[in-house]
Amino acid sequence: MKLCIAEKPSVAKEIATILGATTKKDGYFEGNGYWVSWTFGHLCTLKEPHDYTSLWKWWNLDTLPMIPSKFSIKVMDNQGVQKQFRTIENLVSRCTEVINCGDAGQEGELIQQWVLLKANNTKPIKRLWISSLTEEAIKDGFKNLKDGKDFLNLYAAGSSRAIGDWLLGMNATRLYTLKYGREKQVLSIGRVQTPTLAMIVERHLSIQNFKPETFWELKTVYRNVIFNATVGKLKTIEKGTKALEYVTDKPFVVKDYEQKEGNEHPPKLFDLTALQVEANNKFGLTADHTLKLVQSLYEKKLVTYPRVDTAFLPNDMYPKIPKILEGLTYFSQLTEPLKGKKIRKSSKVFNDKKVTDHHAIIPTGIKQSGISPDEQNIYQTITKRFISVFYPDCKVSNTTVIGAVEKVDFKATGKQIIEPGWRVVYDNEEKKSTKEEESIMPNFVAGESGPHTPDLQEKVTSAPKYFTEATLLRAMETAGKNVDDEELRDAMKENGIGRPSTRANIIETLFRRKYIERVRKNIHATATGIDLIGTIKSDLLKSAELTGQWEHKLRLIEQGEYDVKAFKQELVEMIVQITNNVKFAENKTIAAAEPAAKAKPKTRKPKAKVEIEDMDCPKCKAAKMTKGKSAYGCANYAKGCKVLIPFEFLGKKLTPSQISDLITKGKTIKIKGFTNPKTGAKGNGKLVFDAAFAIQVEK
Repeated sequence: MKLCIAEKPSVAKEIATILGATTKKDGYFEGNGYWVSWTFGHLCTLKEPHDYTSLWKWWNLDTLPMIPSKFSIKVMDNQGVQKQFRTIENLVSRCTEVINCGDAGQEGELIQQWVLLKANNTKPIKRLWISSLTEEAIKDGFKNLKDGKDFLNLYAAGSSRAIGDWLLGMNATRLYTLKYGREKQVLSIGRVQTPTLAMIVERHLSIQNFKPETFWELKTVYRNVIFNATVGKLKTIEKGTKALEYVTDKPFVVKDYEQKEGNEHPPKLFDLTALQVEANNKFGLTADHTLKLVQSLYEKKLVTYPRVDTAFLPNDMYPKIPKILEGLTYFSQLTEPLKGKKIRKSSKVFNDKKVTDHHAIIPTGIKQSGISPDEQNIYQTITKRFISVFYPDCKVSNTTVIGAVEKVDFKATGKQIIEPGWRVVYDNEEKKSTKEEESIMPNFVAGESGPHTPDLQEKVTSAPKYFTEATLLRAMETAGKNVDDEELRDAMKENGIGRPSTRANIIETLFRRKYIERVRKNIHATATGIDLIGTIKSDLLKSAELTGQWEHKLRLIEQGEYDVKAFKQELVEMIVQITNNVKFAENKTIAAAEPAAKAKPKTRKPKAKVEIEDMDCPKCKAAKMTKGKSAYGCANYAKGCKVLIPFEFLGKKLTPSQISDLITKGKTIKIKGFTNPKTGAKGNGKLVFDAAFAIQVEK
């Protein structure tokens, strides 16, 4: 039997149906020579510090840095997870071949490889590598299964990333908490989280400390067109007044008039970050919510794989475009002009060299149905962008007029759209935003002259703008550099901080830690976030540029161009350096723990506040737990994940700690005082989940 392992039960069911494995078993499907099982996302994780040695169980400066001689993994401490792992472990021991059907990306590869490693797999591995979940894509994928060995570098990069996050997160969080944290306060430090917070804090402080300066600009109106003096900002009113007096009652002369026709290319197809930026700007959606929406559209077969960092398609996709366009019946008014014609092929769309693991996010051509309003907005955004790239360029006329009053030069520019081309796809959306730039300028003739109306305008310099999620995502993509040019920004992606698939979670983590907060669409640093970054002196921890360099090395590992051992050694050296600098630093905010009577340092274990609504659903792992009137439930309850944990069970009110244990560990400690609803008798026991994730008492 061949064993297929998917990342989610829903995907496993889809694959099983296509393969003919239609007999439902406990934890897998069977049939036609296949077993099809699944994970719930991560079944395995890196061991925690106390799993390596009891010395690391308690938080103590003297035990830092914690550097395991060899990193190991374990099955997550959750009853449902452990049961599913045992099922996979049993199937692995009996199968003839494993087919890795996990998410086709770095994280998906890591999830699968850890499970197979823990299950002691020795069977050959094949890899299903697909960019959409349509029946056609899955069938083609199984016809063209790849050798699992081809993805060892991808696994190495994912593993190195996880180890790097462990080394820095575990050590630096304990280090800064013990050294500087207030009572019961955990100072969370992360490899990507901290430099992201540093960017937000730096922007926040620059706005707070900004001192506005007054300046003056000289303008004039000639033939109903506003011209700006080329001298720019005038810093004193005296200079401004003299300039105004100089040009008053003197004729305006046109020195040069130039009209150039040009082409505006359609905007690029979406990678994940660009889609999150667009959704935040257009609909006010958070990066995390956008990722969940597009992931849902992917699982509904409506769009291709979303966790991508490329905006291009491979050349072999070109013959498939007409069929996809044909399937977009909801957008027939926009696709109709493309039918019966040769589909435009541009290197700005089709470029094999710029396609990474997957191509840009595009619609699959499957008929849309059963999607929410938010999903509809995202789907429409992706689809319109896809359609627009096959339309002609927009033809524009760019006008530049240079004039002068005596020795003072003035300049005016304007743009007129001659043929809208791809802009017709966005006709209803763009009229407001392009109204000013599309204003038609009159024709001028060099040498013409006439009266004008000069004006001196007093203005004030503006403070930098707070980050929105859109601008923060762009800053993470370019490691903090302010880059507007699309081509240059694309070239800098290799050194961006975080990956497209993880940036949303990093931002949400900062919100959960209360280091940042939303003020309308803007992101502000909180006092806690500002204080934390002010405490961290090491650029190794908070420099976006340095973190970007680490990200680049991870990408090189993925490409087989950087040594994993060298990367780990560099991480270890960095952790040792940071630890020594902080441990022996002067002017400590909170003194190190005093030694006990036996010369052993006093230790304390900070207790984090139980935040149940920050926890992942124990069943689907795809949504957070949310608080209702009488119970906590999965945020995906309306979509079919029916996990419910009542505040009171069998007459016993559950504490936050007990509910937390049930969610994270799959069971509670023994609880006293349950009441039998039939007999009224009292009893004790542990709460556990059964196979369907309903709660029951285990004695």
